[in-house]
Amino acid sequence: MTDYSTLRTTMVDTQVRPSDVTKFTVIEAMLTVPREAFVPRDQRDAAYVGEHLPLEPGRVVLDPRLLAKMLDVADIQKDELVLDIGSGLGYSAAVIARMAEAVVAVEEDETRAAEAQPNLSEQGADNVVVHQGKLTDGAVGHGPYDVIVIQGAVQNLPENLVAQLKDGGRIVCLMMDGALGAVRVGYRIDGELNWRFAFNGGAPVLPGFEKHSAFTL
Repeated sequence: MTDYSTLRTTMVDTQVRPSDVTKFTVIEAMLTVPREAFVPRDQRDAAYVGEHLPLEPGRVVLDPRLLAKMLDVADIQKDELVLDIGSGLGYSAAVIARMAEAVVAVEEDETRAAEAQPNLSEQGADNVVVHQGKLTDGAVGHGPYDVIVIQGAVQNLPENLVAQLKDGGRIVCLMMDGALGAVRVGYRIDGELNWRFAFNGGAPVLPGFEKHSAFTL
């Protein structure tokens, strides 16, 4: 029988801590949330390896190191409302739930969204609401949000998502330019986003967040 608890501790000690993740809330959450409960059943034995786990073309469960570093720079506080875009089966939302006041987890796939809510409830993440709908639409009815985290890479960031961020809030996303990616934090100040570089990374571009290519003959 697989000892997931030991694998989870090893993941944090060998992947998360050495990656300059210093916030105790991030480390504690990743030590506590059972990642194996939030990945496809046939991939549970791979839940703690240091790589993305595929859900479908363009969709993955982000590797633990990348997610931890993104949450570290997000600096989520206990009184904040977080929008988690592309939450899949709920792992990222479950982790964020231990850091925030409440989380709205957006998942486009109906089957995954239906599975995510009981997954989260079973793990005591009762401060998470799963919203089934297009990732690019976010969840306007629950906002505005203090923090938005996007679980995948972005080439084009929809304006309607940015509009769901509170003034003074921040959005964390992995921006891809070809094969190169950089996680950036955007701070919304007076209605405008001011970006700063956080670190380099890579992941598939989320469906709907691709760069719009110009039509040519």
